[in-house]
Amino acid sequence: MVITKINENKIQKNDEIVYEEWVPAGRFVKVVVLFVCLLIISIGIIITAFKPKELVFIGIILGAVSLFIFLMYWNYRGLKITLTNNQLEVAYGIFNHKKIPLNAITSCEITKAYFRTYLGVGIRFGRDGSWAYNTDFGEAVKLTLQSGRPFVFSTRNPQKICDLIKELSN
Repeated sequence: MVITKINENKIQKNDEIVYEEWVPAGRFVKVVVLFVCLLIISIGIIITAFKPKELVFIGIILGAVSLFIFLMYWNYRGLKITLTNNQLEVAYGIFNHKKIPLNAITSCEITKAYFRTYLGVGIRFGRDGSWAYNTDFGEAVKLTLQSGRPFVFSTRNPQKICDLIKELSN
């Protein structure tokens, strides 16, 4: 692909993709979502079995809650990392896209997305002042930016991403 750059914050359709990765949600997240959905559905079935006519609305509400939880999981089931010659984009769900021009990155380091730092998975503010998109409590990349909070995101290849960012920034 050939690069056509209109401005620093947009990846154009013709921009050359140097690296791409899909980082799925961790096993812990999948198990918790499945357990909660099954628990809600089970409670709805049990409640409506005793008094089906009087409590059918509770079954409908519990089914809707379970559907909402599943749709939230589907939206945040993983993050997509795209690195081009000019910028890094980390997309987490439909609405959460972090686009960082490579010239705005001052340092890149390998880290771990610990529970004690982020108190969970998802889009988080860390106790260390960082902003994170993490799918599990594993390997991650921490970017120090020229302005704003440090940005942390989960990845399976942190060394490769840091090496590419350093190479492309020069």
